[in-house]
Amino acid sequence: MSDPYFQTLFAERIGGAQYGKGTEIYKFEKIKRAKRKALAEHPERALLDFGIGENDEMADERVRQVMEREINQPENRGYADNGVQAFKDAAAAFMLRRYGVELDLATEVNHCIGSKPALAMLPAVFINPGDITLMTVPGYPVAGTHTKYYGGEVHKLPLLAENDFLPDLDSIPSDVLDKAKILVLNYPNSPTGKLATEEFYRKVVDFAKTNNIVVVQDAAHLCLSFGAEPLSFLSIPGAKDVGVEVHSLSKGFDMIGWRIGWVCGNPTIVQAFSDVKDNSDSGQFIAIQKAACAALEEDSIPNQIRDKYKRRLEKLVAMLKRCGFQCEMPGGTYFLYTKSPTGLADGTTFQNAEEASQYLITEQSICTVPWDDAGSFLRFSATYVAQDEQAEDDLMAAAEDRLKQVQFVFE
Repeated sequence: MSDPYFQTLFAERIGGAQYGKGTEIYKFEKIKRAKRKALAEHPERALLDFGIGENDEMADERVRQVMEREINQPENRGYADNGVQAFKDAAAAFMLRRYGVELDLATEVNHCIGSKPALAMLPAVFINPGDITLMTVPGYPVAGTHTKYYGGEVHKLPLLAENDFLPDLDSIPSDVLDKAKILVLNYPNSPTGKLATEEFYRKVVDFAKTNNIVVVQDAAHLCLSFGAEPLSFLSIPGAKDVGVEVHSLSKGFDMIGWRIGWVCGNPTIVQAFSDVKDNSDSGQFIAIQKAACAALEEDSIPNQIRDKYKRRLEKLVAMLKRCGFQCEMPGGTYFLYTKSPTGLADGTTFQNAEEASQYLITEQSICTVPWDDAGSFLRFSATYVAQDEQAEDDLMAAAEDRLKQVQFVFE
């Protein structure tokens, strides 16, 4: 089949004339294929899916009731543009109540259609060809992808166990710092589950001021912080001088498909983001914004979701330890990031986490997500579907029974 006449017109940022011709199979496609293989070859064995990265329940009934009412209000039919004031008010009140962060309602907060579009738009505010965005790996790549779309480059900061899964800012070469404009952080971190500390954030503020760099902190999992009080970057003195924080109702409120969040912090950056956004979308449906207001006013909603995933992760950690895995309870998120086995006692070897993950899916019908960006790790998610705590226990027992059939080797 010949190429379409426009094949040579594709932009270089998506592959140019070679767009659509690549043969590389990406990680999540490999997982999908392995799952299909496991189901086909072992139809009698249920697939235990710890690879799902999205909440397993719908939004709270109170939120859905508000949505049901608001979609029938004629005043909500129009363009929302940069958001309704009621949502800004609710987001600001939430930030003050939960994190002790005070925001100017007129200048320091604006809604977004989920955190993903916000992270995609923020590079448009700062990146010119040749500029650099500093990105932690493993991590969510959207800001880096859009940095490249604008002709910029990405400098990767590996999150290593020996550094407590915090980026080593002192290791960045001076020639990189000279061209760096944005530092993207994500804490609580996905997939490592690490929490940032006040000490680290203070260092980030000093680093940003010293090197004339803007900080974008992705706080999508902040409601899922365990143990200590959740820590917002903006609660650190001087943080508003250097950056913004991106929040979402997806993970912490069971509202992943609703696509609603906010960007807050430095007023000039928020305004610049708003200008880019105003030329990119027409705002989230006003009824969704009003339903989100109801969610933000009910602290019991994120608290219950946090407690559920904390309970599930505690069970998961205990089970995996009994099976020989070297893991510990994460500080936040609903992910467990654990060292990948290097093989089995029978001599089978795994060159990386991807091979270990493929083995678990095809031979044990247990799905995980591999990460080989900074060492070899497996990500187990606590978002599996289970109707109650007994169902959670049954799932743990089934996984343990399968994993104990083999002896894993860790080096």
